[in-house]
Amino acid sequence: MFFLPNMVHPSKTLMYQKFASALPRISRVSNVPCIGVGCFFQQESCSSVLTSVSNKYMSEKDDVYRCNSTTSVVWPTTKKYISSERVTCVQHSYLHTSSSCNCGSSNTVASKRKIPQGPGLEHFIANSLNAHSQTSLSQRQLEHISHPYVTVDDVAGHGRKVFFDVYGCQMNVSDAEVAWAVLKDHGYTRTTNVKEADVVLVMTCSVREGAEDKVWNKLSYLRGLKNKRLKTKEGPPMKVGVLGCMAERLKKRLLEQERSVDVVAGPDSYRDLPRLLALVDSGEAAVNVLLSMEETYADIMPVSLSGNRISAYVSIMRGCDNMCTYCIVPFTRGRERSRDIESVVEEVRSLSDQGIKEVTLLGQNVNSYRDTSQTQHSGVSSREKETQLVKGFKTIYKPKKGGLRFVDLLDKVSRVDPEMRIRFTSPHPKDFPDEVLHLISERQNICNSLHLPAQCGSSRVLELMRRGYTREAYLDLVAHIRSIIPNVSLSSDFICGFCSETEEEFRETLSLIQQVKYNVCYLFPYSVREKTVAHRRLVDDVPQAVKHERHMKMVEVYRTEALKINRAQIGQMQAVLVEGESKRSKTDLVGRNDGNTKVIFPDVEVETKDGSQRIQPGDYVWVKITDASSQVLKGVPVSVTTLAATAGSLIT
Repeated sequence: MFFLPNMVHPSKTLMYQKFASALPRISRVSNVPCIGVGCFFQQESCSSVLTSVSNKYMSEKDDVYRCNSTTSVVWPTTKKYISSERVTCVQHSYLHTSSSCNCGSSNTVASKRKIPQGPGLEHFIANSLNAHSQTSLSQRQLEHISHPYVTVDDVAGHGRKVFFDVYGCQMNVSDAEVAWAVLKDHGYTRTTNVKEADVVLVMTCSVREGAEDKVWNKLSYLRGLKNKRLKTKEGPPMKVGVLGCMAERLKKRLLEQERSVDVVAGPDSYRDLPRLLALVDSGEAAVNVLLSMEETYADIMPVSLSGNRISAYVSIMRGCDNMCTYCIVPFTRGRERSRDIESVVEEVRSLSDQGIKEVTLLGQNVNSYRDTSQTQHSGVSSREKETQLVKGFKTIYKPKKGGLRFVDLLDKVSRVDPEMRIRFTSPHPKDFPDEVLHLISERQNICNSLHLPAQCGSSRVLELMRRGYTREAYLDLVAHIRSIIPNVSLSSDFICGFCSETEEEFRETLSLIQQVKYNVCYLFPYSVREKTVAHRRLVDDVPQAVKHERHMKMVEVYRTEALKINRAQIGQMQAVLVEGESKRSKTDLVGRNDGNTKVIFPDVEVETKDGSQRIQPGDYVWVKITDASSQVLKGVPVSVTTLAATAGSLIT
């Protein structure tokens, strides 16, 4: 939408038309002369690239950016006049041109400054087909040729130290590794000491209020470090960036309330981090929170932030289409899109070559994976039939057709290395067709461990949550899974105190926990999230004290049942993948069994075919279980083994 007042000098018309034509996805301005041009975007924040484009064209006339001019570019809230040299502060949903200037001297751009160059000619021709090679440059290769509105030298890290602080789920860990891969490729180095960092990047979570509170506290701490660095002048000024879901959800508040934040980058803009960090050198904040329908980071090989190279995460899809009423994920992560199957297999193969012994496939709705990138795949036929849901389950969207499904990916990934364990999280119960269950049962290196989020035990509350199933349908699925995978370990998520939940409905949740008998449960009191359907249409009417009481009761019931399950394993011989030294004792080692339960055992020599040896991280070890709590198994190591030799790994 454009404002088209009808009084302006004819010489200005061309300039405004050039400005309008530079903005992507905005309808063209008519030939009617106009004194101001504004554009509205669906997102609450528009790209800093768009802002720079506007200044590139709006500053073609001296009277655009001089204080005594008839037109000045302003931000409605910050009231800052934007420099034509480098525009980085992108907080609002529109650009606006004012026909009068009421600024003070502090807001005046006193002299004309050189505008950084936009995309060069090479940026437009680099991806065109070469007549001889018939190949094109990838986006990552193009980044080393030119960046819009900053120089390649500005984008380079020049050895600056980056510190990552990660909150939330496994997907955030994976995202942080993607962000680090991007920055490392541009010359940044990593530090594990936040006080010596030049750049601190906080990977955030918005699923619950408690997770956000932790981030606000950390930002307050970082503000103190940043101010101390400025006062002591010990090194360059520290830059603070907020990444991930909280950046997407609270971009405006982060910049207005927490003044120490320099960069705000959503889950789909990690490629842009080098440019954003280059832009903040001018003293403004840089924002990119635009969600993408295509971004999967398939061409970026994540770089681990952990010293533990026994296990790794591989992101296979992003976003969620389920739109559960309590969940913020669709609003912070966007629509579902999947990586192509070959890129996932290649990443898993690379991890195998590095000695990784366990890979966890990640996605917000991981088992709804659907690769539609090609119609033909080697060794696998692409399917045109509709996605088959579990009996008794439904979705709010129409059935999806075509593409390779999760079972195809799981089959290919598990064939890469028979000695590599495969796990996946977080699935939705609706996407467990029999073919997936049978593959898990048959393939030795796919762990017999399933995450089956229930959220609640009441059918009425499940309907309010828009989960797409009833209590009865969920229990039928559990029984069906156990008929195909007898020794399966189940984990789940539960929320107590959801809108209008009664005491009787809460007791139904407790009875479901007792009936299913989960090995692991993640239990939380409900906290309303802005933008969700529950926030807009339902009433958060359960008192906080009641939520807390129900949460404690839920934890008590779960731990009672988990203790029974774990004690039943005493005397069994279990195959355990050794992760390393126990955090509580230097004389003990820790690992995980097939069901993903932590197992602790003494660090001693064990028998091998050639005598005895010391157990090393990455070894598969037979451990005889001797004791158990609700959270941990304890045992005695017997011998080093292989995954292939652990078929029927429960030996009494």
